[in-house]
Amino acid sequence: MFRILVLEDDLELNKTVCAYLRQNFYEVSGCTSAYDAYQELYRKNHNLIITDIMMPDIDGYEFVRTIRERNAEIPILFMTAKDDIESKKRGFRLGVDDYMVKPIDLEELLLHIEAILRRAGLVAKKRLEIGDLSLDVEEHTAYVNGEEVLVTVREFDLLYKLLSNPKKTFTRTQLMDEFWDVETESSPRVVDVYIRKIRDKFSKCKDFEIVTVHGLGYKGVIK
Repeated sequence: MFRILVLEDDLELNKTVCAYLRQNFYEVSGCTSAYDAYQELYRKNHNLIITDIMMPDIDGYEFVRTIRERNAEIPILFMTAKDDIESKKRGFRLGVDDYMVKPIDLEELLLHIEAILRRAGLVAKKRLEIGDLSLDVEEHTAYVNGEEVLVTVREFDLLYKLLSNPKKTFTRTQLMDEFWDVETESSPRVVDVYIRKIRDKFSKCKDFEIVTVHGLGYKGVIK
């Protein structure tokens, strides 16, 4: 799974972009300041950076300049309200790979990300194969021994998330934050209902198991 860092000081836009990318099976680190972004990049390897330009303290130009001094390869996308040609020229001369002007259409953003990763020689996997199980990301469909198992979008998303990160425990709250609307009135225990449905539907598939981590949540285990 590809990891993307989003540096955007508008908290609501940051949350919206991060949530959308997670729904499309990217691992995302959301930061609201360059200082936080530097720390996150130091802690983890990322495959792509998306950053605003106009930010307090350290702006996007200075942020990119610092990144490029240390890493000439990581793709960088400017996501900004600055739509003048001089700003674009400055960005590309500093080493950004792409430039999008706000307001951002999320589907278009996803297309830009896929194109950037493709140019960088990185290709997102469209299928997850585990023994007799096959999960098709584009179709949102699941197959066992070539036969389709009918699942809802949310069931598919939960299963794909857990099996894409085997042995990693996700709390109910983490899964709720990613796959339920922020306005939902459901409690985190609704995740238990979906996990039971997934287990029932895939009970004949012995290549994986969704394990309950008591007091925390769930993890996928590949056998």
